[in-house]
Amino acid sequence: MRNRGVHFHISRRNDISWRKAWGIRCAVMALAFLLCGLITMAATGLNPIKVYAAMIDGNFGTSRRFWMLLQNMAVLLSISLALVPAFRMRFWNLGGDGQALMGALGAAACMILIGDKVPSFVLILIMAVASIVCGMVWAAIPAWFKAKFGTNETLFTLMMNYVAIQLVAFFVIVWEMPKGSGKIGIINQSTQAGWFPQIGGNKYLLNILIALLITVGVYIYMRYSKQGYELAVVGESGSTARYVGIKIQHVIIRTMMLSGALCGITGLLLVGGTDHTLTTTIVSGRGFTGVMVAWLAKFNPFVMILTTFLLVFLKGGSSEITTIFGLNQSFGDIITGVLLFFILGCDFFLNYTISMSKSGKEAA
Repeated sequence: MRNRGVHFHISRRNDISWRKAWGIRCAVMALAFLLCGLITMAATGLNPIKVYAAMIDGNFGTSRRFWMLLQNMAVLLSISLALVPAFRMRFWNLGGDGQALMGALGAAACMILIGDKVPSFVLILIMAVASIVCGMVWAAIPAWFKAKFGTNETLFTLMMNYVAIQLVAFFVIVWEMPKGSGKIGIINQSTQAGWFPQIGGNKYLLNILIALLITVGVYIYMRYSKQGYELAVVGESGSTARYVGIKIQHVIIRTMMLSGALCGITGLLLVGGTDHTLTTTIVSGRGFTGVMVAWLAKFNPFVMILTTFLLVFLKGGSSEITTIFGLNQSFGDIITGVLLFFILGCDFFLNYTISMSKSGKEAA
């Protein structure tokens, strides 16, 4: 008697053409939207095509929605780019939220304390310096402990977020406007001192341009600079880095200071460019979403523009279908979750291949 079995073998792909890679991505996305459509019909009885149309309308239906899409992309992209140097060094910086919060705190402090004492242009420059320094210092603390004592950077940076939240909460009470409200109102609303200037009549354009400059800057730094090469070597092998004479402790602290500085700029964009206020929730978890953006794009700054667009589009679209069709917010989150699950799973098929073989065994 012969027992036959089917065996599946998973092996790593050595190389895959860009055509095949994009073919896999398109197939996965098609399956994801098909499944979401089936879930929509089964759970709500709605036409999935109308639901998808509403998601598109929620992001592109009006000029304001389109600019809000670009603005949200700019903020998320800037904090995601800030994480790239640290991640390439295999320093798992989960403190993006806290570092951006400290940057926002620095910018808000400048607007409140010296907003009426210097010209607005000078104030914005001072805010930029304060935001960069605050974010840099906040990132340098876990970097120094990692370099000197080998502490766990994941837990350290994560806990620094909570410290930053409490610091911001303290100063929100100190600067609360009006007194007793427990919050800061719109800062310098009458004079708009420290508010980013409008370009071409659009108040979000400067944020978008800054995010694009950061994208180009990070790409050049990672690909062509000596510092980018050093942090990549440290990430690949600490032993190799020591062998070629790279000072690992110096690279860790320097790279994290850069990461913190870019997170600080994100805080500046939020306070000076969009919200003009300070709250403990102003960053809204973008530091954690940025981790997904960076990983999906394989740390390529230009590909991160596409992954940022996808996540912001899904968030705006889910909110729209919740409003238009009167659905629970959880349904929009379900659609978003299914799509993201397929997208993340796509990474597996881009890096591995599955083969099948049959085997037989004689049995008495």
